[in-house]
Amino acid sequence: MVVLHEPAHEMRPRVVLDNPPQEQLRRLTLQMPNAKRTAYGSVDVFTSVDSRSSGSTYIVTDTPEEYRGHQTMPRAEYEEITRLQEEYIAGRPMIVIDGYISNAKEVQTAARLVIERANANVAGMQKFLYFERADGDPQVTVIDTPNLAAPGYPNDRCIAVDLENGVTRVLNSDYFGESKKGGLRMWNKIVYDKGGLPMHAGCKVIPTAQGEKTIVVIGLSGTGKTTTTFRRQGDSKAVQDDFIALVRGGKVYGTENGCFAKTFSLSPEHEPEIYRAVTSPIAYLENVYLSEDGTPDFFNESFTQNGRAVFHLEALGRYEDANNIGPVNAIVILNRARSVVPALAKLSEQQAAAYFMLGETQGTSAGGKDEAGKSLRVPGTNPFFPLPNELQGNRFLELLRTHPIDVYLMNTGWIVDDSGPDSKKITVEHSSACMRAIADGRLEWSTDPDFGYQLPVRVAGIAPEDEDLLHPRERFEALGRLGDYRRWVERLKAERRACLESFPALDDYIRAGI
Repeated sequence: MVVLHEPAHEMRPRVVLDNPPQEQLRRLTLQMPNAKRTAYGSVDVFTSVDSRSSGSTYIVTDTPEEYRGHQTMPRAEYEEITRLQEEYIAGRPMIVIDGYISNAKEVQTAARLVIERANANVAGMQKFLYFERADGDPQVTVIDTPNLAAPGYPNDRCIAVDLENGVTRVLNSDYFGESKKGGLRMWNKIVYDKGGLPMHAGCKVIPTAQGEKTIVVIGLSGTGKTTTTFRRQGDSKAVQDDFIALVRGGKVYGTENGCFAKTFSLSPEHEPEIYRAVTSPIAYLENVYLSEDGTPDFFNESFTQNGRAVFHLEALGRYEDANNIGPVNAIVILNRARSVVPALAKLSEQQAAAYFMLGETQGTSAGGKDEAGKSLRVPGTNPFFPLPNELQGNRFLELLRTHPIDVYLMNTGWIVDDSGPDSKKITVEHSSACMRAIADGRLEWSTDPDFGYQLPVRVAGIAPEDEDLLHPRERFEALGRLGDYRRWVERLKAERRACLESFPALDDYIRAGI
């Protein structure tokens, strides 16, 4: 029998399926009452929980002051959660999936998922994302009991993160993202402790006349991070979709051997590689609406906009291993904004650290109903960093000073309003043109008089009638709404300064970047 974790709390489930093959996991998934086979031969599971449960997530510690900005629970309370979960597990068949987070020895972390057999889809999805590991004990373990309630916690749900022992316990959430992020959250601390910066980011390489350029794309879920990463510019290749480690000298390491892609509004026109992978027989779908004949309808939001799919990177047909790429040339910070944020801006070192720390966007369903449509500020756009958030900003600035990296702010939302006749959407094509321009590095810049960052005079691929996306002030002025523009500018500056002031240990140099 496999010893699942922690000898002091050894679990003895009735039956353990120890690293079963993908074919067996798929068969078990299709036996689930909430699973359906799609017209493409893949499987779609409809879960009770369809997004992350941040309000039910706690760091386990008896020194909560060391985890400013995070919900915590004392260790004695965690012991009760442990007892509750292990008593439950003792009578149920479980699945164990072992693997590595990352295939780079510098940050490679032995990981384990322990999941109820009744939720075999979670095991199958995680098996796609782990890199293969044959033996040895795990450094991080996620113990997931989706069908066990946690009375007294929000929605009777609890995600307890024991960083000291490398264990995350998930109770009463059958959403795969909770299990996946459980391992990555613990990996975040491991990378930080090694002197690197874990980033909620994609990575891609774009060939140019000056050589191949490595570009990191950071952003909250739903901001277009995956789309921007996988959208092709010439012969560009995706490297990583969700998390990377940035270390000294601009080197990037990947984390996962697959992709957990948001599927709402997925189309073969805008995201052909992802579309092919998602519609392949090997994909695992989660909460994707199916037509009567089993065909996924990626534009139907009657169930949720947070439909997801997991597939192996090989399903994309073209990608690059992070071990084979050069240091980072550019970092793009995504902000799915409305109002006065331009489609593209170039930031100074000081501004880059400040905007990274602000982590601005308009929330989507990926963060749950409480975040959808609201203005958010999540430092580093990384809601899974388990330490005080100013550590992210300070480390980002430190690493920028070890290697020349250009940093950009890119709006993937709207200018003026996000609806109505005055609004103007920044499309996937506009963002792709900006990415090509960043890689080529031949833009002419002018200084924005209100925010101090650099605005491109023009971008090849953005038509003259859409150049106001690059200069929002001109759009407001043409609409006779310059007063609204000025109010937005003052409001944003005040909010941003207040946000940065709320982090007591943030470097003063970063704080002065707005």
